[in-house]
Amino acid sequence: MDAAGIIWRLRNGIAPTSQEMAWMATGIADHSVSDAQVGAFAMAVCLVGLSAQSRSDLTLAMRDSGTRLRWSVDRPVLDKHSTGGVGDCVSLILAPMLTAVGVAVPMISGRGLGHTGGTLDKLESIPGVSVNLTVDQMHDMLASCGCFIAGASADLAPADRRLYAIRDVTGTVDSIDLITASILSKKLAAGISGLVLDVKCGTGAFMKTLDAASALAQSLVDVANLAGCPTSALITDMNEPLAPALGNALEIDAVMQVLCNGVRGRLFDAALALGAELLVTQGICGQNDAKDRLTRAIDTGAAAEIFGAMIRGMGGPVSFVDTWSRFLPEAPVIIEVAAPHAGVISAWDGHALGQTVVDLGGGRRVETDLVNPSVGIDHVLPIGTPVTKGQAVARIHAARIETAQSAKAAVLSALRISETDITVGDIVLKRIS
Repeated sequence: MDAAGIIWRLRNGIAPTSQEMAWMATGIADHSVSDAQVGAFAMAVCLVGLSAQSRSDLTLAMRDSGTRLRWSVDRPVLDKHSTGGVGDCVSLILAPMLTAVGVAVPMISGRGLGHTGGTLDKLESIPGVSVNLTVDQMHDMLASCGCFIAGASADLAPADRRLYAIRDVTGTVDSIDLITASILSKKLAAGISGLVLDVKCGTGAFMKTLDAASALAQSLVDVANLAGCPTSALITDMNEPLAPALGNALEIDAVMQVLCNGVRGRLFDAALALGAELLVTQGICGQNDAKDRLTRAIDTGAAAEIFGAMIRGMGGPVSFVDTWSRFLPEAPVIIEVAAPHAGVISAWDGHALGQTVVDLGGGRRVETDLVNPSVGIDHVLPIGTPVTKGQAVARIHAARIETAQSAKAAVLSALRISETDITVGDIVLKRIS
């Protein structure tokens, strides 16, 4: 086999065999396939597309390019993946919720990408927390508290790591075939027996339309199921922040408000819907029972206790759950954003809000950028909220007054206020199985 021949046949509409996909993935991982050839392969996939079988072959080949994790636990090993949005800290609530109802959750997560925040960056805003767990530490965490959220090790789906970096500079990031293989190769290598996908749709998501989100969700579900991992997807609304906060430490505070104070809202609703979907599709219980169990996990404090154990196991404060505000970093400048006129909040430009957090220093423009965990936006009022002129619709947390003022102008530009009432729809737009 040779890379040039595989690329030529693919470019001319001849589907690679599973053996050729495996050979290509191995070559990408061990660098025996050159950067130019990897870029040409990605472009051929982007322009010609792959069949469902070839998409599955590529995903499994990338999964098998490195270590595959396996767990020795006496409970279902399940996981969730989100395609990314603003104020999306659902994983931090859902993992301990699921653990509290008898599920093991070995969650391999990522860092911020573009205007969207990263779960690992949020966790690292807690002093002492390390997301770089060894395999032994992962096993210990799963045995002791039932869940962990960690970064992918260098030997987990290494073909994806290299292919993604080259896609980023060759204009091939938006291929559904390559997105599918990238997401699922890492998830399937993590040794899970079931998965629920949260595919975001709207101004704060990468997929802006329901059609685009549906196409990606169907591809992910089909390939995961072909690979033997029972999977379904919920397409969820991302036309406004999922939490009332954007920014790493601020989102941790929003998570703790749900776990410890029982705060309800879009964040809780999303976690409940995804958790119930996972329990039902895996045959653990029915829909009503699933929601009851998950809600009780919050109300009884069981999920908060598990979250605290996870944070301790990752090096964080022993008493974090009891006094979390004492540990989270605070920005030196906090200013309010006032409504310019009375009415009802009718829209937020989620992408603009996410980009504002990046501009404040809460995200990365390039991979090497340092992240300021204290900055961001909070107290974001949801769509449908009536406001009076001058009422605060959000707060800016910044390192300097100049950046705070710039962020204030950006937030006002992202806001729409209507003179008429707004009907707020369900957070779940569609289910894909």
